[in-house]
This record gives sequence, structure tokens and C-alpha cells, in this order.
Amino acid sequence: MVKIEPFAVEQWMEKHETAAKYNIAETCSASISVDDLREISQDKSTNPLKLSTKLTYGPIRGSDELRGQLAHLYSVKTPTPLPLDNILITAGAIQANFLLLYTLVGPGDHVVCHYPTYQQLYSVPASVGAEVSLWKSKETDGWKLDIKELESLVKPNTKLIILNNPQNPTGAIIPRSTLEEIVELARQKNILIFSDEVYRPLFHSISPVDKDFPPSILSLGYENTIATGSMSKAYGLAGLRVGWIASRSRAVIDACAAARDYTTISVGRLDDAISSFALAPSCIHSLLKRNIELAKSNLSLLEEFVESHRWACNWVKPRAGTTAFVRFTKMGKPVDDTAFCEMLLERTGVMFVPGSLCFGQGEDFKGYVRIGFVPDRDVLEQGLEALKSFMQDGYEDVPVLKK
Repeated sequence: MVKIEPFAVEQWMEKHETAAKYNIAETCSASISVDDLREISQDKSTNPLKLSTKLTYGPIRGSDELRGQLAHLYSVKTPTPLPLDNILITAGAIQANFLLLYTLVGPGDHVVCHYPTYQQLYSVPASVGAEVSLWKSKETDGWKLDIKELESLVKPNTKLIILNNPQNPTGAIIPRSTLEEIVELARQKNILIFSDEVYRPLFHSISPVDKDFPPSILSLGYENTIATGSMSKAYGLAGLRVGWIASRSRAVIDACAAARDYTTISVGRLDDAISSFALAPSCIHSLLKRNIELAKSNLSLLEEFVESHRWACNWVKPRAGTTAFVRFTKMGKPVDDTAFCEMLLERTGVMFVPGSLCFGQGEDFKGYVRIGFVPDRDVLEQGLEALKSFMQDGYEDVPVLKK
């Protein structure tokens, strides 16, 4: 029997999110309806639901239209366009990640995983028998990665380097220069690079003209690269349950497609059609503009809170994505972040995610909470007001960790 660790963050979300009054633990951009999508699109003549479509399984790897839209996005500013056959549509990025890891690694393999990150990215390889080394980014250096440390972690049997860019939970990015160094090292040792890019392209605090702006891993001229993404985080369309695997290696796509025959055959045809509509040139720019502007505006609200409560919390301000990782302390000691989150939810209805429980291994991330700051603006405003009241009247009751 496969032994897999409990998925802490998903269990926390399932347990609490339906009861939360102010869910600012959610990682998706504020959700948008099909009617909203049509309203912001320049294409008013097309019905994205395509209700006349017969509900067969449809194209097994995803429609040509959807894969073509994605291939175009991955081909911008790259020396070699990405063929649409190098994309496999999946039931969300969570299936894309699982399928990819299940297909590519197993006993005897070694994997290096960017950390902190979504638990799936290191727990799934471990569950199928691979050895996993955590490549730890450091808050003291703005959550940057040290390429020398990566060199020390790589072994003769290293099969895969796993990245998360932009990073969950910190909102940090891996800059272009570091990505280029990772690619060079991987090329020398013939190692696959897999980048979970589910928060791409929600870049709210860095410009595309900035030298640090991170391109997709697929754009750096190395064949053994793989990216996953979805309609959920940056696009606010989580209910579609549409994600994808894209790779410069057609062999990787074919292997994942063969493994997927044992799971889901295809995604829903209506979900595929709505995703194609959203990613079309007539819609995608307006959709991303809406979500990036909301992220910028909401981040300023969260920054105001952090700056006015420096006596209790600190952070590295996120540069992309929808999440921030904030550390709460009392008298210089980290609070019990799980107790803090439970008390906050019970007394105010504000929901956070405890960092040490859901993102930490061992003693890591005590006192940290993950905040999802891109819900509807009124949810964040009201949630932060409730949090401010708790900080005045309830924070003194939050226990600290002794060590």
C-alpha cells in the first residue's frame, strides 16, 4: 500500500473554509462568473458555454482550441514556438502535478524540491519511493534560492528539480538569472526541471521589463523542461477544474497521457470551451488586468495592516501571486500559529492558514500564517478590520511557542 502523508493545507481548508465569515486563506483570485467573463470580453457574439455541443468525452488531450491558446502563451518571446501537441489538459493543476510526478519518478530516483511550497510537490515523490531533498529558500534573503546549495544537493541519481514560481506561500519569484543558472546545471547533468507555474502570470509587483522578471521555464531553450498551470489562481476560474501540463519534451507529454488513461479520460467539454474563451486574445487581457489590479489594490491594504502592526508581525512583501507569508510574534517569540488561526476563526470568522502545520517540515515556519489577499475587496477589508480588533482585544490570549 502506498504511504502518503496527510495533505495538511487541503485538510485545513476543507475543515474550515465553509464556516469562515472572511476567508482570506483562499489562494485564487476573486472568482468570476461566465456572465462576468462575457461582459469583460471584446467578443460579445460567442457563447462560451456552447450549449449545442454534444456532451461526448471530446478530444482526450484537450481541444485544439484550448491547447492552441496555451501554446501561443508559452511561445511569446521564445526562440522556438511550443506546438499544441506538447500540452496535455488535466482536471486542474493538482491533477497535472500528481500525474507528472507519478509518471516520472519512482524508487531509486532522487528529487530536489524548492521549499517552502505546496506540500504535494514533495509528498507525492516521497510516496512513490523517491528520495526528496528540500532546497530551502531563505526569508532573510527575501526568499531567494542559493544555486551553490542546489549544486550540493544534486546526486548522481537526481531525476528531477522541482520549482514553484511564483512561490506558494510566500509570493516570492525565482528571477530570470537564477532560472538560467538552474537550467545550465540541469543541462550539464541531464536533469529534468519541473516548474509549478500555477500563479503565473499574476505579477503585481514586478514589471515585465525588470531584469528579474521570471519567464516561464519553457522559454529558456532547454528541452527537458515542464510547466504546469491552471485556470484557478491567476484567472479566478477555479470552478472549471481545468489545468495543464506543458513540456518542451513530447515524450513527457505522451508518458503522462498514457498514465492518465488510468484516471480521468478527459476534462468536461463545457469547461474546456469556457477556458478557451477566457484565454482567447479578445478576453485574456481584460481578465488579467482585472485580477492584477485587484491584487495590487488588496496588497496595499494588507501592507497597511502589516506596517501598522510591526510590533506583532513581519513579512517579505510578495512580488507575484495571491499569497503572503506573515510571521506573528509576541515578545520576540513566535506565536503558536495553529492556535492563533483557530482562535482568530472562532472569535472573528477570519480564516488564515497556519504555516508550521501546513507548510513546515520539523521546526520550520513557526508563527507564520499564509494570507490569501486577492478575494473580493470587501472581504479583505472587512476581514482585516476584524483582525485589527482581535489584535487589540484577543492577541494577548494567543500562546507563544516555548522553543
